[in-house]
Parts: sequence; C-alpha cells; structure tokens
Amino acid sequence: MSHTAVPGYRDNPTETWDPDAPVDAIEAEEFLRLCYAEDKRLGPVEQRLSSVRAQIAATGTYTQTFDEIAYGAKVAWRNASRCIGRLYWRSLVVLDRRDAHTAEHIFALLLRHLRQAGNMSNPGMLRPVISIFQPATPGRPYPRIWNEQLIRYAGYRRSDGSVLGDPRMVEFTEAMTALGWRGEGTGHDLLPLAIETPAEGVRLFGLPRASVLEVHISHPELPWFEELGLRWHAVPAISNMRLSIGGVHYPMAPFNGWYMGTEIGARTFGDTDRYDMLPEVAKRMGLDTSSDATMWRDRALIELNRAVLHSFDLAGVKISDHHTESERFLTHLRNEERAGRPVPADWSWIVPPISGSATPVFHRYYHEADLRPAFYLDADAHERALHPKPSASGG
Repeated sequence: MSHTAVPGYRDNPTETWDPDAPVDAIEAEEFLRLCYAEDKRLGPVEQRLSSVRAQIAATGTYTQTFDEIAYGAKVAWRNASRCIGRLYWRSLVVLDRRDAHTAEHIFALLLRHLRQAGNMSNPGMLRPVISIFQPATPGRPYPRIWNEQLIRYAGYRRSDGSVLGDPRMVEFTEAMTALGWRGEGTGHDLLPLAIETPAEGVRLFGLPRASVLEVHISHPELPWFEELGLRWHAVPAISNMRLSIGGVHYPMAPFNGWYMGTEIGARTFGDTDRYDMLPEVAKRMGLDTSSDATMWRDRALIELNRAVLHSFDLAGVKISDHHTESERFLTHLRNEERAGRPVPADWSWIVPPISGSATPVFHRYYHEADLRPAFYLDADAHERALHPKPSASGG
C-alpha cells in the first residue's frame, strides 16, 4: 500500500544495514554537500564537514542539526520511488523527537503527532508530518515501534474461520492479546501501540478515540451502503520504516500524509485478503455474479471507491482521487526536471490500482534508482509488524 503525500513502502533488497557499523563518512559528506547546496541559508559547508569528520572518527557517528534532519526527511520523501504524492514534499512538517527515551514519553509524542496530523483544531485539514526519534548509534540498542501504522484496527479470528475486523492484523492482534491487551471485540477496535525501549522492553499503550479521526462510509446514491458498517481512519501514519539521512539511520520515524481514495476503496475494502467487500456490494447492487465476463467486480469496485471519496468529502476530511493525483505527479516530474534532478519511480506503484490506463501516469516509463536520503522497510520490521513473537522480544 502506497500512501498519497507520504513515501510509499520501499523494500529494497539491495539495501543492507548494520546498526553497529560506523557511519560512512563518504555518504555523510555527499549528503551535507547536497543539503548545503540546496539550502543556501545554511552557509558554507566546509566548516561543518570538518566537524562531522572529527565526530565520526571519534564516535563512529555524528549528531545532525535540526536543519539537516528536516532537509533530509523532505528529500527522502522526494526520493521515494513508490509514492505518487511527492509534489508536496516541501510541505512536510518535521518534529524533532530525539530527546525522547522512555516509552511513556514516546507515546505522548506519538499522540501529539496524530493530533497535529489530523489538525484537530480544524479537523479534516490533514497535514503531512514526520516525528524523528533517536538514531541508531554503533554498539547501543535503540527504541522502536512494532506497529506498521500508528492506527490499525484489530482482527479477531472466529471459530468458523472468518475474521471480525481487519484480516491483515489477526496475528498482530493475537500477539497484543498475549501481551495483556484486551479489545472490546468489535470490528473497529483500535490496536495498541507496542513501543520497545532498551530499558523497558515492550510496553503497550491504548490509543484514545479522541486522537483518531475516522470517517463512516456512505454512498451518494445507494442508501443501503451505510448498513455495511464500513469506516476508516483518516491519517495513514506509517511507523515501521527506517529513515536514512547522510549515513545516520533513524529506525523510528513515523510519517503521514493523507489517503488517495483507491488505497481504501480498492485495496483495503476490495482486496480478497482484507475486507473483501466486492461480493457483498455486488449482491446488494443486484449484479449478475455468475460470470467474470459480466464485469461485476469492476462495477462494484467503482461504487466502493465512489463511496469512499463521497464520505471523506462529506466529512470534510482531505483525500485525493487517483486522476487528480496522477496529474499532480506529472507536475512534480516537470518541476524536478527543471531543477535538474532525477525522479525515481516504480511504475507498478505509481499507476493506480483502478482505471490505470485512464490516468496519464500509465503511458510512460520511469527511471528507478536508490537515491538517498531514503526510507527503507527492513525485513525484521516488516516481520515484527505482521507476525510479532512477544516471547522472543522481551515482552
């Protein structure tokens, strides 16, 4: 799942990372030269380079300034090859959370992230936000979060094999239950945040409803749609990707933007291994499902996506449709070309999951490259988010 206005998942098999290895001084220099060349207000880079070289030689790493991590986070988004919403990369709000060490403090800051992203003073006017916590330091453990996103609904396996809630989160829900969490047993229970620190191990924190902006799904023309009981959260806050800036790695740097409608309507609600709503929608629409040739899935899928866009608009919550976002991505390409910068893009992720050939991003090729700063989805983080093993993780 890619996320509009945030970097998409980027599981790059060529990227290897040893948290105990010293920072690559060459990568640090390349980043700093880029940073100071693009942000002229920072002044000459040579003095800063001298200081950084000395820090790396003495400690194996270096402490980045706020200006450097803010620039690095924005460029990591600019470089995210699976994100269609990169036109907005300069607008990312960067929150420096490197002084947070306890799970309690981290949790409080994550709640503030959600409130700021949801713009609770003006609900629905979502803002792209990233919270950057402690970097990995050679020879020292670091805090991390197990959840793949800050907001996820639980999935409960029933005796008949069906699932109440989100099927993707069944194993995570069972692991959280094994750690002592108890949900209410509804289809929209908010999963707790599992925060692991070196001193405390894994601690669970329940998300208060007041911190989560949700949208109930209805349809502009089909009144029975509300009977399906669908709803989804407004802020897609990815929390298990590593941010790499100038050779320094930040294993906990949750970020968000806002949804493109197809991510919810086509993937979350439509995929057979998620909510699998197409058969029910088709049935209620009275469609002929006797053959694939009747295109019943396609017709149901379109109405499901219409319902998502309609509902978010009705609730006053920011969302984008795939046609508009495709046009904006081409604007981003033109802007970057004028700036003399390459734009890495993965065609299979940039093209929307419905009506792909009806969008302008379909009819062209893209350059793929591993540009840094960047976001990476590490194999262990991916595994922990979907198949956690509490007994093996100090929980």
